Amino acid sequence: MSSGPDAGQEGVRKIVMYELMSLDGVAEEPGDWMFEVDDDVFANLARVIAAQDDVLLGRGTYDYWSGYWPSSDVQPFADFINTTPKHVVTSTAPATSWANTVLVHEPAADYVARLKEGEGGDIGIHGSLSLATTLLDADLVDVLELVVVPALAGGGRRLFGDRPEPGRLRLDTVAASPSGAVFLRYLRG
Repeated sequence: MSSGPDAGQEGVRKIVMYELMSLDGVAEEPGDWMFEVDDDVFANLARVIAAQDDVLLGRGTYDYWSGYWPSSDVQPFADFINTTPKHVVTSTAPATSWANTVLVHEPAADYVARLKEGEGGDIGIHGSLSLATTLLDADLVDVLELVVVPALAGGGRRLFGDRPEPGRLRLDTVAASPSGAVFLRYLRG
């Protein structure tokens, strides 16, 4: 169980969404537009995942990542994602298996609401834009950890595309890296 400052307390765990975004709001496939990742970006990621005991993934992200991360040595994420339970929201079984995977065949909001009430540290959402949007719309995301890089992607899916309702976030922290990435931590409510 995690004991960091963001660890869940009193039986209610936090849902922490971590997304890499371009300056123009694109969060889809950062490998196509992200560059100059420095040590501060990895240190920020290490801070976020240190408090997480579970990860939520959509099926597309799972399929994409299961072909890369099991044999990757890119730290700190490789060890984390390979050993942490991954809850994959899907209607069918994936073509590949990956250690510590739990398949979720029910509505994401229902499952995540129950998972949140359990014991443990934070529950992370990494990538998985459709799932992230579903959980944002269900008001289940507690913390948004955004890494905005100084790049214009031009096109691609945006995290905050067509929002059904307006919402407010409270800025908790902001920092910048030498390469120009900005780390924004927002709290819901």
